[in-house]
Amino acid sequence: MAELTHLDAAGAANMVDVSDKAATTRTARAVGTVVMLPETLALIREGDAKKGDVIGTARLAGIMAAKRTHELIPLCHPLLISKVRVDCEVDDTLPGLVVTAEVKVLGPTGVEMEALTAVSVACLTIYDMVKAADRGMRIEGIRLLAKDGGRSGAYLAEDAG
Repeated sequence: MAELTHLDAAGAANMVDVSDKAATTRTARAVGTVVMLPETLALIREGDAKKGDVIGTARLAGIMAAKRTHELIPLCHPLLISKVRVDCEVDDTLPGLVVTAEVKVLGPTGVEMEALTAVSVACLTIYDMVKAADRGMRIEGIRLLAKDGGRSGAYLAEDAG
């Protein structure tokens, strides 16, 4: 098991000093799903949700969230993010939406938390925008699919393809 770098010798939480780390290109990709009734998915697909464009709004919310991750997660560093991409794909087999986020930075620390935050907030936005139609929606499976860059190198989830 890897050493927990956010703990000091006494076990107290602290922010990791990244000042000696080289700035390298780092990327991360995350995924999550919002499972809903087929009728709710139809509202989204047809653009009939009362609050407006669900997918467009969720995409924007995810991008904004990635950029503000350091304000939400106490020990995350503020980063000059180079790229954030959030996609929401309809999946009739769930039924629901599959949300993916890819984040890229040239910096001394990774962007896994930014990708996970982007997916989480995009999923919450989807829920918020259609909750009046379906309070039973479920947000599931938020996880890291892949990361690259930095000392720890690449990670690819077994089923990330």
